[in-house]
Amino acid sequence: MHATETVPKVPLKSFKRTKIITTLGPASDTYELIHDLIDAGANGIRLNFSHGTHDEHGRRLKLARKASVALGKPVAIIQDLQGPKVRLGDFDGIINVVAGQDLTFQYDVEYVEGGPIPTQYDLSTKVKVGERLYLFDGKVRTKITGVKGKIVHAKADNDGILIKRKGMNLPDTDFGGDILTDKDMADIKFGATQDVDYVALSFVQTPEDIHNLRNILKEHGSEAKIIAKIETLAAVANLEEVVKASDAVMVARGDLAVETPYETVPVVQRQIIGLCLKHAKPSIVATQMLMSMVDMPEPTRAEVSDVATAAFLGADAVMLSEETAAGKYPVEAVKAMKRIVLYAEQHPPLKTVYPFEREHNLQNAISGSILSMAKDIDARAIVAETKSGSTALQISSRRPNTALIAVTSEPRTAQQLAIVYDVKSYIRPAHREAAGKLTDWLLENKVLNAGDVVVSVSGRYPGVSGNTDTIKVRVLE
Repeated sequence: MHATETVPKVPLKSFKRTKIITTLGPASDTYELIHDLIDAGANGIRLNFSHGTHDEHGRRLKLARKASVALGKPVAIIQDLQGPKVRLGDFDGIINVVAGQDLTFQYDVEYVEGGPIPTQYDLSTKVKVGERLYLFDGKVRTKITGVKGKIVHAKADNDGILIKRKGMNLPDTDFGGDILTDKDMADIKFGATQDVDYVALSFVQTPEDIHNLRNILKEHGSEAKIIAKIETLAAVANLEEVVKASDAVMVARGDLAVETPYETVPVVQRQIIGLCLKHAKPSIVATQMLMSMVDMPEPTRAEVSDVATAAFLGADAVMLSEETAAGKYPVEAVKAMKRIVLYAEQHPPLKTVYPFEREHNLQNAISGSILSMAKDIDARAIVAETKSGSTALQISSRRPNTALIAVTSEPRTAQQLAIVYDVKSYIRPAHREAAGKLTDWLLENKVLNAGDVVVSVSGRYPGVSGNTDTIKVRVLE
């Protein structure tokens, strides 16, 4: 049984269009909780490989698939790689830092008071004099003053404290394509055996980073798509090329706000969403969206505004991290996020328009025609037959006001489309009348009603990618 053989609980007009991704962790570690998260509105499940074991992630993935089938709802499983997360090493207590102080750092060294501070990454092979080094996720800011052998020297710009294993950021440092660690490679190999739908690549700098991961995934026989996490200055500098190379893009605002000036993050977020719309790539807004709900049962009003703004800007999905992985109110956080995006979507005049021109090709022309026709005839739904998901992505990127239903013969495609704006996916055998058969089923089960107008789009060769060329209009009887 697939996850789309049961009838939806809600009418088409009640579907939320902006999708929700939730992170699993110790606070969401049982079947019941994972089931409740998906039932409450989660469309994507993120497995954060910065934490946890392969056994833990594999078990949670299986529970998510089981809940997906039970609820009749495709869910995208996202493997989020840790990447070269540079951290301080182990030492006892805290290290006090004062402005102007000279600090030294060395990879994998035992700390002795006054000696080099241990790190979990060999900075000496990457950094150059004059580059910025931010410690404790930006709380202590320093500048590199020298590299002597394996020891990195830096001068502190401000007072602060250092605690073991806290993050380090190097906004000016070029990692030279070396962003996949040995741990990442082991995690990729594991993920390829675990039915993941997306792999999120951390600390992307250039399109080549994405091409490299794509080749590695192919070598392991993985069909997963790639989410580029934008969290470095280099990625921002190469933004459009990174978007074009990726399958989806995440605005990873945590490290992005440290690697770049924090006041630029809202503008970069808007730029990313706009470029994703232009190139028909799903966009995800992440980090601290409902952070107060880690400890509180309701979000702050600023957080409500933040989530609604992401919806107004046109994001495909909004993401919860600690809120559902480690918080006290994981299900409540998903419910709150769903309430916010639904209300935002019910007020369509509050919508951002991006000034760009799409590439002139057949697929874009067909997608544009479908939306224009659906609007003119007040269609209840658009039904798109798709094998790879490309047709649904193109239509979705135009942010239709009409419900968008995708019918595909590929379970993987249905799962990957789960985090795409407005798309409700169904898995059905490839057939010349797949859209019509699905429409009949929805009519029989009162998801659609007699008199509704439906626009369908398909290709002459069912189950074959890239041949969409036919638009039909049907009045249901």
